[in-house]
Amino acid sequence: MTTLIRNCTIVNEGISFRGGLLIDGSYISEIFCEPCIYPDADKIIYAEGLILMPGLIDDQVHFREPGNCVKGTIESESKAAILGGVTSFMEMPNTNPPAVTLEELEKKYSTASDTSYANYSFYLGGSNDNLKEILNADPENICGIKLFMGSSTGNMLVDNPDSLEKIFSKSKMTIATHCEEEKIIQTNLQVAREKFGENIPFSYHPVIRNRESCIQSTKKALELALRNNASLHILHISTREELELIREAQQINPEISGEVCVHYMLLDSSQYEKYGSRMKCNPAIKEREDRDAIISAVKNGIIKVVATDHAPHTIEEKKNGYLSAPSGLPLIQHSFQIMWKLHLDGHFTIFDIADRMAHSPADRFHVKQRGYIREGYYADLFLFNPEEFQVISKDNIAYKCNWSPFEGEKLPASIVHTFVNGVQVVEEGRVTGIKAGMRLKFIYEK
Repeated sequence: MTTLIRNCTIVNEGISFRGGLLIDGSYISEIFCEPCIYPDADKIIYAEGLILMPGLIDDQVHFREPGNCVKGTIESESKAAILGGVTSFMEMPNTNPPAVTLEELEKKYSTASDTSYANYSFYLGGSNDNLKEILNADPENICGIKLFMGSSTGNMLVDNPDSLEKIFSKSKMTIATHCEEEKIIQTNLQVAREKFGENIPFSYHPVIRNRESCIQSTKKALELALRNNASLHILHISTREELELIREAQQINPEISGEVCVHYMLLDSSQYEKYGSRMKCNPAIKEREDRDAIISAVKNGIIKVVATDHAPHTIEEKKNGYLSAPSGLPLIQHSFQIMWKLHLDGHFTIFDIADRMAHSPADRFHVKQRGYIREGYYADLFLFNPEEFQVISKDNIAYKCNWSPFEGEKLPASIVHTFVNGVQVVEEGRVTGIKAGMRLKFIYEK
């Protein structure tokens, strides 16, 4: 099967040009720059007015399967992903049961092989007593090790100093960390209870899960990585101080990196009154100055990976008060549109978006033959219309939880076509029903 995409604007590796490409089977076989003579193909897509970009790679999602399938499944959330131009995802281990053994991890891969619309990989969770599992993990087949350092919502806290030292000194793979210090959080929560009783306002979330809890935990992770020359990737950074700590550490160990999520660049603490539980997430969204610093760090390359931390909950749960409403937002379907809004606001170029959401995630995790529009690479691609807008509503939300923090709001751009491994999985904004996802492979130099 050959597919020709023609007459579009191609954005890739810091350049844009008018042209097209030929897909042969699963791969990009030829790229054309106009003026040119296009070949014939089994299927031709005339993409006038559309922009073609490499499929996005989201390195941090929670799809809830197994254990919480009422909130989401690999099938439902990967469907939402492809509608947003995300063609590959890396999913977190704090499911039920947690993926802290290779046996449990392979069960998730088995489920994804039957049900995923997008390409997939799954983190092996670290614990205080699973070093053997970590050392037996194959770095060519698993994206990394996930550690909850200091705080966890899934009973996966790694707080034994000896266990942490061994994981950082012996792991062959990238260690991705959630950095918040639970002792600080619990102290702040007790103060808030004394002040408000059970009626803590959502605006107090960044006071309870404050910047100091993030800074102290991030310092600990960086010290471990520097001492052991480990590959460390700090997830969902939320403070300006952490950005500076990471910048300094990168000068010593270039295998230290960070990731930020789209909502930390769109929202700030002044908006808790508007969004309430719909913007409650961990780490907490903090001050405007933090938001500005995060945007600047992404722009100047201190932070090269932008993701979502997609974390669906039922709307019934989110309607609870502060103490009962769970943390987490469903975002993967709209992450590109959020970044496009930030582009229109003057923060990022289209090349920044392609790099931080496709090229750099592929580079950071050494993903094999993905993340770029190159001949011989897998045809993971999406075409979008930059002139259209979409009003977010229950009619067009694909998440199983069927809500979005931005319901009723208008987001710019619309995803028209998505390809996964050369298969058209979204056509004219609708899912074709073909599940073309494959297990991600990684290049590991022994």
